[in-house]
Amino acid sequence: MERIAIFPGSFDPFTVGHESIVNRAIPLFDKIIIMIGYNSNKQSFFPLEKRAKWINEVFKNEPRVEVETHEGLTVDFCKQVNAGYILRGLRTSADFEYERAIAQINKKMLPQIESVFLLTMPEHTPINSSIVRDIIRHGGDASMFLPASLNMSEFKPDK
Repeated sequence: MERIAIFPGSFDPFTVGHESIVNRAIPLFDKIIIMIGYNSNKQSFFPLEKRAKWINEVFKNEPRVEVETHEGLTVDFCKQVNAGYILRGLRTSADFEYERAIAQINKKMLPQIESVFLLTMPEHTPINSSIVRDIIRHGGDASMFLPASLNMSEFKPDK
């Protein structure tokens, strides 16, 4: 049976921390689907299409990584693509408590799903999309927090 993992998130934007989690998880799975979740009731900073394009660019040479979008429950997407795993990164103990609760609910809703947690690299612990968005929003240089393979000139907020 193929080991398929879903790495869900809004990835607004996709950071070096996200990139590190995926790269470190590649040897563990046959396929990783980066699932960009969207909610029509929430205003994103970057359009969904741009986020998907950027993540595809980061992993263009890795055939085991795919990018999909989904509106709805992650467990429903897992069923749709026959995924047995949900991949998540943990930066802090607060992340653990939050992710543990979600993982336990997901397990109750879809008993065959397993959540797999990877600790972030120490240098990525303070990096999160909210902080990176604020840097970009205010014209700062966020390049050290974004994957090196991306064109930084594209990281301008859409008006």
